[in-house]
Amino acid sequence: MLPESGSVLGVDVGWSLTQRSSAVCRLDWDAQSLRWTMLRFTGQSEARAAAIAEIVGAHQLLAAAIDGSLRGDLTVIDRYRAAEKALAAKPISSRISQPGSSRSPVGRTLNHHANEFARLIIETGQLGPASHDHAIHRLALAEAFPTSYLGLLHPDPEKGLRTRRSDRYYEHAVMEGVLEQMVVHHLPGRRMHQSFADVTNHDDRAALICALTALGVARNDYVAVGDADGWIILPPRDFIAAWARPLVAGWN
Repeated sequence: MLPESGSVLGVDVGWSLTQRSSAVCRLDWDAQSLRWTMLRFTGQSEARAAAIAEIVGAHQLLAAAIDGSLRGDLTVIDRYRAAEKALAAKPISSRISQPGSSRSPVGRTLNHHANEFARLIIETGQLGPASHDHAIHRLALAEAFPTSYLGLLHPDPEKGLRTRRSDRYYEHAVMEGVLEQMVVHHLPGRRMHQSFADVTNHDDRAALICALTALGVARNDYVAVGDADGWIILPPRDFIAAWARPLVAGWN
């Protein structure tokens, strides 16, 4: 079970030097309530470091989940990983978006920037030790993939969802109350100070889903796919839609 009070962190990885396409979200809770704090920023090194320092502050983090490929040694992966292959299998990829290969140019860039974020978080000294089953590091770092996370919550993700998939999945999960149910599942009895419906920016939404991913890591309640080259953390098994349950049955 999670402690009565605590914090987790989610990071949506971007690297534009001019657009604020990176976002970070810290979830905080106590015995009565839950709230989140978000920042959006550019990929400039100074902006990135300042945002992580500001958002983490003096908060001890139980877990941090980053939307980018991560291996425990925080080096360049440069291969097509088991996690990526599993999510690219046709029964899954035909219905929800899949991550690209860490061997591709974009994949290598994403891996590099995810590693940079991981190092910044570690350097704060505020990230706690890993205690979840698929730890990749001595500290509680994890890899998130918001589009697949949200897609696996959707009861029929093929219908009208060929564009803006992540945002449409998010909006459906908000409309159906699934994200609030996720909070209740992990942190029963807390009052939410904010509404998921009020989060309208794409990168803020991704960072918030990464924070929910970190919440599952902190509670050790999630589905994971991957191997020694990295585990992608997905929703708790009870929240995965009926169509996907047979497809993920063999995942950890």
